[in-house]
Amino acid sequence: MSVLPLVFTSGWASGINAYAVVLLLGIFGATGVSDEVPASLQRTDVLVVAAVLFLCETVADRIPYVDSVWDSVHTVVRPVAGAVVAALLAGESGSLPELAAGAVGGSTALMSHLVKAGTRMAVNTSPEPFSNIAVSTAEDLGVAGIITFAIFHPLAAAVIAATLLLLGLVVLIFLASRIRRFLRRRAQRREEKHLAGTGSEPRSHWPSG
Repeated sequence: MSVLPLVFTSGWASGINAYAVVLLLGIFGATGVSDEVPASLQRTDVLVVAAVLFLCETVADRIPYVDSVWDSVHTVVRPVAGAVVAALLAGESGSLPELAAGAVGGSTALMSHLVKAGTRMAVNTSPEPFSNIAVSTAEDLGVAGIITFAIFHPLAAAVIAATLLLLGLVVLIFLASRIRRFLRRRAQRREEKHLAGTGSEPRSHWPSG
């Protein structure tokens, strides 16, 4: 129970940037800032891989439409990462607390991931690319800030994460129309690429004269 606030916060952050969470927790553990971080997250190979993938996400997350493709791929990766990190934080392999922590971390990561992916779809309806950079930077800073805060004040950080998750869900509801517009545009682009590749022309709905 004492680690539950950190589990919840790490789950929320993993849904936004799982690689940043692994990297930050690993660094905090390796440098002795926190005793809550398991040794498996402090390994050099884990930190190197997390750093490389974090850099890849940093680039992909700032390019319009590429960020949504990246989010689609990570619909499975982020919840799984959230569950694994949460289970590792709970410790006691195979125990009920570990399984419960994994469920909390995974489900929280899934919800925050859906908020992130949906928000990006709405942002991509804007013709300029600067909003993607601004949103992505805010997400990265938010994840770094709240994970750092959670190391020293886990309960307060969990309250903040829960509030942000709730606000994100509310915003997602209001952005539903823009998200539908994004999905229509993406479907239209796919059809145009398909027609261009086959050399066909769009079908006419008017009868021939």
